[in-house]
Amino acid sequence: MKQLKFFIELARLKKPIGFMLLFWPCAWGLTLAYDFSNSLNDYFFYLSLFFLGSVLMRSAGCIVNDIFDKEFDKKVVRTRSRPIAANKVSIKLAIFYTIMLCSLALLVLINFNDLTIILALGSMPLAFTYPLMKRFTYWPQLFLGITFNYGLILGWTAIQGDINIVAIIFYLGAIFWTLGYDTIYGFQDIKDDEIIGVKSTSIKFKENPKLFLMLCYLIFMISLILVGFFMKFNTIFYFFSLMVIFHLFFYQIYNFNYKNPKNCLKIFKSNNFFGAVILLDILIGKF
Repeated sequence: MKQLKFFIELARLKKPIGFMLLFWPCAWGLTLAYDFSNSLNDYFFYLSLFFLGSVLMRSAGCIVNDIFDKEFDKKVVRTRSRPIAANKVSIKLAIFYTIMLCSLALLVLINFNDLTIILALGSMPLAFTYPLMKRFTYWPQLFLGITFNYGLILGWTAIQGDINIVAIIFYLGAIFWTLGYDTIYGFQDIKDDEIIGVKSTSIKFKENPKLFLMLCYLIFMISLILVGFFMKFNTIFYFFSLMVIFHLFFYQIYNFNYKNPKNCLKIFKSNNFFGAVILLDILIGKF
């Protein structure tokens, strides 16, 4: 039971925000591509697969992250109690857990078409090298965005069997959404990160973070509007997009206080609600 508790903690299963932020882009791509004049059974079947895959891969990613960051985590107040950093779980056992989770994710993946399987396997190096980026560049959040939003492409190809301009535009925009919210998240540890030499966009733009966030979220909004245009969404989609703008610019940026870690975490977590709003906006546009 103690090992089960450590596994749950290691895989962050009690912190659903991580796998939900991985799941929402999958749901966006799937919903954009799906023809709702057909049966809904296939839609919910694929949606369930993407949700399960998001939980499994995010859990595996967290464990790999903790393996790479063991020494760093020991020096950060927020992370020093993590199972690997606190020597509650060995590296060998953590690797076993990672292989187990990836094997289960593979069983989920084989339910998709060949192109989706190939693209998903191609993303694995991105998923497992991301934790190393903060050692070499101030842009690890950019690599996270490329990785975390890859599911948007997979959601599209799972239905369409190819990639087109709509999926690419939305994917690029979603990268900037992640770049924004993970910069907010990074401000929780900015003091410790500067001491131990870890890099991030939070550190790079610490003098004027709101301007950087405005730029990131503006690019995302432009991509969303372009998607609506290319998909020939109805007028209600654009009106509902005002709620998206309100959440990004008035709730997140206006209320953001980079000197308050609790505030950073609260605004970061609000992106789960934001993911659901975008999904609803896409559904409104299609109907």
